[in-house]
Amino acid sequence: MPHVDFPQSHCLAAVARRDITPPVGIYHRMWGAATHDHSTGIHRPLLATALALQATSFGEFQVIVAIDHCLLWTEEMTALVASVCKAAGLNPNQLHISFSHTHAAGLMDPQRSNLPGGELITPYLAVLAERIGEAVCEALQEMRPVQIVYGEGFCSLARNRDFWDEANGLFVCGLNPQGESDDTILVARVTDESNRTITTVVNYACHPTTLAWDNTLISPDYIGAMRELVESATGAPCLFLQGASGDLGPRDGFVGDVGVADRNGRELGYAALAAIESLPKPSVRLEYLGPVVSGATIGAWDYTDLSGQELLARHHWQCGQFVIDLPYRADLPTREETNDALSRWLAEEQEALAQGDHLRARDCRAQAERMTRQVARLRGLPPGRTVPLAVTLWKLGNAVWVLVPAEHYSLLQRSLRQRFQSNPLVIATLTDGWLPGYVPTAETYGTGIYQQSIAVVERGALELVIEAIGDQIAKLLAR
Repeated sequence: MPHVDFPQSHCLAAVARRDITPPVGIYHRMWGAATHDHSTGIHRPLLATALALQATSFGEFQVIVAIDHCLLWTEEMTALVASVCKAAGLNPNQLHISFSHTHAAGLMDPQRSNLPGGELITPYLAVLAERIGEAVCEALQEMRPVQIVYGEGFCSLARNRDFWDEANGLFVCGLNPQGESDDTILVARVTDESNRTITTVVNYACHPTTLAWDNTLISPDYIGAMRELVESATGAPCLFLQGASGDLGPRDGFVGDVGVADRNGRELGYAALAAIESLPKPSVRLEYLGPVVSGATIGAWDYTDLSGQELLARHHWQCGQFVIDLPYRADLPTREETNDALSRWLAEEQEALAQGDHLRARDCRAQAERMTRQVARLRGLPPGRTVPLAVTLWKLGNAVWVLVPAEHYSLLQRSLRQRFQSNPLVIATLTDGWLPGYVPTAETYGTGIYQQSIAVVERGALELVIEAIGDQIAKLLAR
């Protein structure tokens, strides 16, 4: 009979959470245009939410931990993974740290320990590792049979942010009303055998840059209000995974008003709840029953239980990792060149301050901040002509989870979802690290826009990533 199938995964799972809010007063200056250095308060708490998954009681664990931070540099990321793996008894390929990418959490770089509030960074990173380790251990101890049902919704919060400023003759990173964006929300509801929701997953692509240089509060940005709204309705923790948002940001952003961040979060939260409410109960499909003669002849449909091979297929589990070697751009600056530029901008800042030109001093400081971050990026790059991008794929039932480092343009998810329309794709970028940083579209190169100007990979890298991941997904689905 004609029928409608609903994508599902059946496995073991558990979720656990810890508060990872840094102390007030910690170094917080994430924006070059900011005039403050340390945080002055807390808007909403930062959270770490661990989701542990296992095919069967004898299968290998896989754990993804969604954390409210922007990024960690390579050295700190490596130390965090090692610490959590040691606490939980996991191998590094079993643990995946996924960043929400909020720009209001502060930049946790121990190299800045000499700056106001910087002395709190190293002790905080130790606490961060301890609390994430606790959450992972708790989740692993609470594993139970679950059923995951996937669905799709839409939200117009995210807009294209590659804008051509015609008056000044340059590209800027800000709202582009005519630019292409991606409004897809991928949701998943995880329920136990008693049909109790133990967690929901919201996968959406939008830079958490509502709050910018004028904000001095620690905040998860829009994700906090979204999570609060979804959790109040479902009674379960909400795990947020950032999609491919390199060219996407909130329509209303770059402000200091936390009320705008909350409004953005509610917009996404209500859209996510609408998608979650549309999900059927697990282990069913919608089947056509036939005509019913009434005032009109009605086509009747109803839900029927899955059985046999259809049910077994939802238990199918495959996990793997592969590496894509992305070539460095030919004009990649050296550390020496970057340090020279940093020294020049710092000297110009002091000169501007001495002349009482505070606006020019702010701009010089922003340029110095760019160079400081460039030094950190270059420090973490592996030697050679290519940078390895390690991609993890999970095939859970008829859903595929794509865990990939770096900040990719939304073409990544749009292309993959177009290619695999019959299978839900959970695409979690900024997972297992930030490097190699931005991976823009080929057409972006040469424009001078920020994302392209700081990219370390060559033109065509994103298209290479899309093709490689797509081919690996095709192989998974063909097995």
